[in-house]
Amino acid sequence: MNTSQQQRYNYLYEQHLINLRLQGKRPSTIDGYARAVRRITAFFDKSPDSLCINELKQYFNSLIQTHSWSTVKIDRNGLQFFYRYTLNKQWEWLAIVKPPQVKRISDILTPTQISEVINQTKQLRYQVFFMTLYSMGLRLSEGLNLTIHDIDKATMLVHVRDGKGGKRPHGAHP
Repeated sequence: MNTSQQQRYNYLYEQHLINLRLQGKRPSTIDGYARAVRRITAFFDKSPDSLCINELKQYFNSLIQTHSWSTVKIDRNGLQFFYRYTLNKQWEWLAIVKPPQVKRISDILTPTQISEVINQTKQLRYQVFFMTLYSMGLRLSEGLNLTIHDIDKATMLVHVRDGKGGKRPHGAHP
């Protein structure tokens, strides 16, 4: 990039970071979306605002061969955010890259299986832990991070902090 192109890119990149913060994105999302803009800029050695659809296809074709689909999706979302909020352009990502649909069957235990797990557990504290996870629908990490201070006796709420992606409500009924 020449000096004026670099200045334009620097300005757009800063605007991108500002827009990410203004839209309330979490730090990990900001890092991923900012990395997507830096990565495509380095790939073509030009600012992403000057890329055409064929260049975007070329970039994602290369990215698919060297990175996981989760990275491809983060880059796709980061660039889509860049186009929408920084450039005020719509970006039809389906025409460019679409990750394969993976159908996963979640491991949901029946009430009988849950009862069996709890009854086979010898220590009372682990039984209480499993009962808490199951009855409140908590993830393992959310249950492990609970403290006595998270229980509000007055409102009968348990405060779940820093759930997955910060999207979990701050209170869950016991």
